[in-house]
Amino acid sequence: MIGVTDDSPGLPVMLTSTDPDYPCFHLAPARGRLNDPNGLVVADGVYHAFFQYGPGFPQDKLVHWGHASSEDLVHWRHHRPAIYPDSWYDRCGAYSGGAIVHDGDVWFHYTGNVKTDAGERESYQCLVTSSDLVTFVKDADNPLIAGPPPGYTAHFRDPQVVAEGDHWRMCIGAQRDDLTGCVLVYHSHDLRAWDLVGELELPDADGRFDSFGYMWECPNLLRIPDEVTGKYWDVLIFCPQGVGPIGDSFRNIFPCGYIIGEWDGRALRGAGEFVELDHGFEFYAPQTFARAGHEDAAPVLLGWLGNASEDDQPSLSEHGWVHTLSVPRRLTVRDGRLRQRIAAPDLDPSSATTAQRLAVAGSTMRDCAVEIAELTDQRSFVLDLEVDQSAASGWQLQLASGASEVTCHFEKGRLTVDRSATRYPHGGTRTISVPGDDRLRVQLVHDRSVTELFVGDGQAVFSLRSYLEPGEFTVSVATSGTLAVGSAAAITVS
Repeated sequence: MIGVTDDSPGLPVMLTSTDPDYPCFHLAPARGRLNDPNGLVVADGVYHAFFQYGPGFPQDKLVHWGHASSEDLVHWRHHRPAIYPDSWYDRCGAYSGGAIVHDGDVWFHYTGNVKTDAGERESYQCLVTSSDLVTFVKDADNPLIAGPPPGYTAHFRDPQVVAEGDHWRMCIGAQRDDLTGCVLVYHSHDLRAWDLVGELELPDADGRFDSFGYMWECPNLLRIPDEVTGKYWDVLIFCPQGVGPIGDSFRNIFPCGYIIGEWDGRALRGAGEFVELDHGFEFYAPQTFARAGHEDAAPVLLGWLGNASEDDQPSLSEHGWVHTLSVPRRLTVRDGRLRQRIAAPDLDPSSATTAQRLAVAGSTMRDCAVEIAELTDQRSFVLDLEVDQSAASGWQLQLASGASEVTCHFEKGRLTVDRSATRYPHGGTRTISVPGDDRLRVQLVHDRSVTELFVGDGQAVFSLRSYLEPGEFTVSVATSGTLAVGSAAAITVS
């Protein structure tokens, strides 16, 4: 059976057998609260995902680092928490950070959070190392960076470390004293002693980002290949709190997006616009997997499918857990924008040996609705469709169960997602821009209470929590006008 297995004593095992909302192939906590992915790393061919984890949530909100591993990015095994908030410098929470592989060990840099008796925040950058990803040792020299430099507030967190030439580079999300956000850059030769270089600069942005939100969280500065030219671009992914909404974009509590340019040691030159990474109702704090000796491989990303202050979900009240991570996404650049595609081969109907060709493939639909019979009562699946929408005024995919439904309505260049008729209490309808090509590819990922849409071969992505009611589950395609369905395949997971 696909689902969660657990080697952590005292935690629930195989929630997939007892909770109809618990996902089969998305990483979710066995109990408590999950949020930001942390310390993602590939070691000896195994993917290790760490994450912000509140095992006692909601009664106890203290944050640990949870830990799960997978050999295929589909089956996940939970382990004991890796980092406990049990030291003076992280006693109020072991906050987010990243991983690197060095000298055969994995080094995790993270933020220790402290709230003083006077209610003031303190932030410390700390180190944990592991030689086997079973035992995790806090460094004797912690904290390595004892608070923010002058001119910055204690909102100073989420270190990302990568090798850069003859040194290591650390990017930290920060807030200036004037309450505007930025990224601070540090250098080190030994991963312990860190020297401040200064703020990450965007010299060609004409000041667009000088007062762009009040805090920049979860910075990731990545090298990502252009899938046409092979050139590597430098992409800054970050979460600027306090930005939006702007048009159809940045409508979550806090947005997440990226800027593409060329890195020269401290400045991202030629930086373009800030583009939303995922246009859906839930997506935040993404991170990519670190690898030993494969720094130039196309990165694989996981994001948190949640928002701050939106924990009152059916799974928490009914089964004691809340939130998931996204499916893994492989990142490339094309035409100056990121493309996101499913990274797990076993979840991609275009390549997986278990994919099933659907009866709707090759059909032409005119002003009608067709149920995809192969997906009836299959609540965890990936559907891959290629359609010719040139003669349709609109068409839609609908997931329905009982009296609840999620509708994804396409018009050329637009997508409207409506989940107002579900058990989920946050957000109802949202419309975004998508590719308006006559021939359009759509991958619909649905996993019990999680849905992700990849539109136009990864050009636009839309994620949402989609709690449906019990009852017969159906997936249907409906059209106004004529819709020609080309290829149609699916992978079902149980």
